[in-house]
Amino acid sequence: MLWTASQVFRKFSTSSNNYQNKLKLAIIGQSLFGQEVYSNLRKQGHKVVGVFTVPDKDGKADPLAVAAEKDGTPVFKFPRWRVKGKPIPEVVEAYKAVGAELNVMPFCSQFIPMNIIDNPQHGSIIYHPSILPLHRGASAINWTLIHGDKKAGFTVFWADDGLDTGPILLQRECAVEPNDTVDTLYNRFLFPDGIKAMVESVQLIADGKAPRIAQTEEGATYEGIQKKSNAKVNMAQPAEAIHNWIRGHDKVPGATTVIDGQTVTLYGSSMLGGSAPAGQPLEIEGASQPSLVTKNGLVLYGTDGKALLVKSLQFEDGKMIPASKYFSSGESSSVELTDDEKKMAEEIRNIWKGILSNVPAIEDTTDFFKSGAASMDVVRLVEEVKQKCAGIQLQTEDVYMATTFQDFIQMFVRKLRGEDLEEELVVDYATKDVNNMTVKMPYQCFINGNFEDAENGKVYDTINPSDGSVICKVAYASVGDVDRAVAAAKEAFYDGPWGRMNPRDRGTMLFKLADLMEEHQEELATIESIDSGAVYTLALKTHVGMSIQTFRYFAGWCDKIHGKTIPINQARPNRNLTFTKREPIGVCAIIIPWNYPLMMLAWKSAACLAAGNTLVLKPAQVTPLTALKFAELSAKAGIPKGVINILPGSGGMVGQRLSDHPDIRKLGFTGSTPIGKQIMKSCALSNLKKVSLELGGKSPLIIFSDCDMDKAVRMGMSSVYFNKGENCIAAGRLFVEESIHDEFISRVVEELKKMKVGDPLDRSTDHGPQNHKAHMDKLLEYCEVGLKEGATLVYGGKQVDRPGFFMEPTVFTDVEDHMFIAKEESFGPIMVVSKFKDGDVDGVLQRANDTEYGLASGVFTRDINKAMYVSERLDAGTVFVNTYNKTDVASPFGGFKQSGFGKDLGEDALLEYLKTKAITVEY
Repeated sequence: MLWTASQVFRKFSTSSNNYQNKLKLAIIGQSLFGQEVYSNLRKQGHKVVGVFTVPDKDGKADPLAVAAEKDGTPVFKFPRWRVKGKPIPEVVEAYKAVGAELNVMPFCSQFIPMNIIDNPQHGSIIYHPSILPLHRGASAINWTLIHGDKKAGFTVFWADDGLDTGPILLQRECAVEPNDTVDTLYNRFLFPDGIKAMVESVQLIADGKAPRIAQTEEGATYEGIQKKSNAKVNMAQPAEAIHNWIRGHDKVPGATTVIDGQTVTLYGSSMLGGSAPAGQPLEIEGASQPSLVTKNGLVLYGTDGKALLVKSLQFEDGKMIPASKYFSSGESSSVELTDDEKKMAEEIRNIWKGILSNVPAIEDTTDFFKSGAASMDVVRLVEEVKQKCAGIQLQTEDVYMATTFQDFIQMFVRKLRGEDLEEELVVDYATKDVNNMTVKMPYQCFINGNFEDAENGKVYDTINPSDGSVICKVAYASVGDVDRAVAAAKEAFYDGPWGRMNPRDRGTMLFKLADLMEEHQEELATIESIDSGAVYTLALKTHVGMSIQTFRYFAGWCDKIHGKTIPINQARPNRNLTFTKREPIGVCAIIIPWNYPLMMLAWKSAACLAAGNTLVLKPAQVTPLTALKFAELSAKAGIPKGVINILPGSGGMVGQRLSDHPDIRKLGFTGSTPIGKQIMKSCALSNLKKVSLELGGKSPLIIFSDCDMDKAVRMGMSSVYFNKGENCIAAGRLFVEESIHDEFISRVVEELKKMKVGDPLDRSTDHGPQNHKAHMDKLLEYCEVGLKEGATLVYGGKQVDRPGFFMEPTVFTDVEDHMFIAKEESFGPIMVVSKFKDGDVDGVLQRANDTEYGLASGVFTRDINKAMYVSERLDAGTVFVNTYNKTDVASPFGGFKQSGFGKDLGEDALLEYLKTKAITVEY
């Protein structure tokens, strides 16, 4: 009989407190799950008196055995516990000798006799991955997905002689995501929470508080074990049933079908929203209609006419390919390796040799899986290769796609060179010949590294404000799309490479993204111009230029985020140390406005990503195109899948769901104050998520008679008309000292007459169209109200007589403090001017601060004492002195009062996307 045990029990040392309510345990099980349960129980002070696991396979011990042997815990490796239904006496005797008070069975694939189950004082507890009495049996996770259950979970129950029918001790539940697989469900919830639950259950037993809740037979199910032999898909079903069957078998044992006479395994299924892209037809045995091989994958149709998408196919010989490559799967072109790459290949060969220790030599034709490798070996291979080559984006799926050593090296080198990125990313473009170039614009949702139609197939028109024409149709994201994007961001944060990546490598990726944005800056500026109406030269310098600067600035911060040590004085002698860690928050939502579509994206997402978070971003409905182009560039930069997700669509639908979503831990919003209040309320009611708000403004600009008049006129106009007045910090009200008021207005009007209003792509244009028609109409109404209230319209006030949404630059004077236009933001090219008496500094300050907004402000004077006096008393987040609109990526930006809270830009912005953990150690 094959079994081993340590000859000497390791002396167990712990504090006296840990001896209270602790048990002597026998761990019966295997796998990484068993190892984690074992390690965590020991950390809690329980004494593991014996570990009973399976014999070594191919010379390698089970992870549970490895951990226990390292600790000196007695380990027993029984091939079986009984013969012909009867317990083996030597096995029973060896088990009883350890003197366990409780058997803990975290992952047990062997049949344990009842005289072992009942032997300890407290009996035995078992972990089962279902919400018992549902799905009793060995394939519980599979059947949870196959049946389309909305909830999954696990049960810790008291072992009996039935098939998972013993009394329940503890249960936990989680929601099943639309595209969950056995792996994602296990890794996201069943594994980490299951370990905690096993430890909690043992402590409940130790404390005498563990319940025994009899299982009801109502709703009880028992389904057979799923094996490759019974995993064939029945294609004569609705699409969702086919999808559930495939994902319920992904990755083990794999759902199969027959294509061209051979058995093919299907992986990576998702329901297809909207119409399928064009592709080549392919006959599938038993299908209601031919499938399609498309650039996105294999489209299968159910009997209800609905469709699903399959990403990967595996053939009988073990080779796995992207489903999109089915008709070209026989083609291969090897790359020639450089000398450095050959050295790296030899290092990887040694890694393979270390894992496949049973293989005499690693040849080019050596197959990883046929040589005995298992799923944990895949993880080890991926992590060892990533450790050797920092920054390479290698996934477990890549190993399944390249199973031989030669194919693996070819795949590795292509990834190293970045040659596979263009092939991996499938983009449907809307193209437009404009501005002496052909711009290529993605128009679909960007979820988990892929461009795809909205789940419901809906689209909407995005309009060129220069002439009112349709640029293209854009996906109109649904609540389901939000949930899928959040699930992708959550998986990327907790399970993907982003969270485990060295911060410096993360910074390298963000630098690369900035480089790609710079490489495409003319295209980005052109898209920004036709989608938002921004003058091209301004779009190039500010909308795009500052976005690039922002990403470079925060890329440099990635490896400089750290906490600090703090001396504390809680004991004598002082042997305590407290230190803090800055940690990412998790999944963040970002909602941005339409006035600076790309720049607002950069201001928030660069800090968010640098801090190590993942994000779901909703661009403004009327300006989605540069955000979607940014998504394409982020994929080309190597940002891992799921880290960045972009959802165009309605604020009322997408934005509200982001505010309500329980898995989002931080929301950053730039927009109007009323919407900001609603978002803050939703965030509080949902899960008290952290919020930062950059809201409306009515920024005062005070111009004293001792100013530099030329500069005051030039910068005063810029404070109002910059970016067509669609500027959050625009001077909403100018206070001009009485003695220079008339001259100032005269010179402003003189300059306005020279201003060229027209095509934003014309390099000589000063002033482009307003962003969209509804906003244009609002500005005209704003002017009408000003006139009715008695303000003097000095210039403009009308729509320009030409196609598009062009507003004349406008000037109002004689504006009194009680008027609507004195209090409310126009967000357009409307200068609102009030006089103040000469020398009345405190009076004008009181009027300037008499607003519920506090975003920005400004003062023009040659008197430095006056400038400092006024700037200290202006109640706003930013004060400009003898300048305006001068923001910089290193300077924090954000408002006071109803202009919101929290900062964009500068080091302060990082703090919005980090949480501080204090750790106190006694030594």
